[in-house]
Amino acid sequence: MVLFPEAFVGGYPKGMGFGISLGRRTEEGRDEFQRYFASAIDVPGPETEFLSNVARGQGVYLITGVIERSGGTLYCSVLFHGPAGEYLGKHRKVMPTALERCVWGFGDGSTLTVVDSPHGRIGAVICWENYMPLLRTAMYAKGVGLYCAPTVDDRETWIPTMRHVACEGRCFVLSACQYLEGPSPADSPGPTVTLIRGGSCIVSPFGELLAGPVYGSEQILTAELHLAEITRGKFDLDVVGHYARPDLFQLHVDESERNIVSHMSHVMPITGDDDRP
Repeated sequence: MVLFPEAFVGGYPKGMGFGISLGRRTEEGRDEFQRYFASAIDVPGPETEFLSNVARGQGVYLITGVIERSGGTLYCSVLFHGPAGEYLGKHRKVMPTALERCVWGFGDGSTLTVVDSPHGRIGAVICWENYMPLLRTAMYAKGVGLYCAPTVDDRETWIPTMRHVACEGRCFVLSACQYLEGPSPADSPGPTVTLIRGGSCIVSPFGELLAGPVYGSEQILTAELHLAEITRGKFDLDVVGHYARPDLFQLHVDESERNIVSHMSHVMPITGDDDRP
């Protein structure tokens, strides 16, 4: 299984302001958004076909962070491809953080995707979605054993979060964070600086760091996962099983797709000659 970071395809616009202030937008900001929109991908599209070919060529489950273009809206998404190149689904970030909300739309419950594999059930929770306890609970209830956390959060606090999630969910956590260099602020002619410093890691169901974190350079992290550790961990902690109290606490999840327009066909029944005007 191979995991790439949040917004790996399409880009994370670190440091860009898109000309936004309360009650105002600028023409320069609209130009920035137009360029960012142009760098996003369609799902499906030629870029997803490329990812499909990569997964097939390498014989891997491929989980990739992308910026998805749908209509006039962008979404921060994760795409799942199987080892035969098959497209297995996507997850759209349900809660963009801070200024992200001005350039990305909000995903709905229809893309809380979990993928079956011979290695366990694979799911993805993007960046600060991992600070949403109810979203984590929904994913644990889906039986996620390989919990992917693509991110751009390179803070010191991220690694303790990943260790907590792994221990709480008794799952393997794989977190991929970008290493990105560029001018600051973005699109300026200034000197190149480190915008995102990395910090990828792989964590066991007991919170043990199996690889990483790595900062300051591009790296590929690998680890051999002993899947029996998931069951061994749930012996004393299963937060959606024997360690839950459904008589006290319950979570209701709406996984329906939400569309602004619904099309309905109305057919007038034929009831006989006497009823016709």
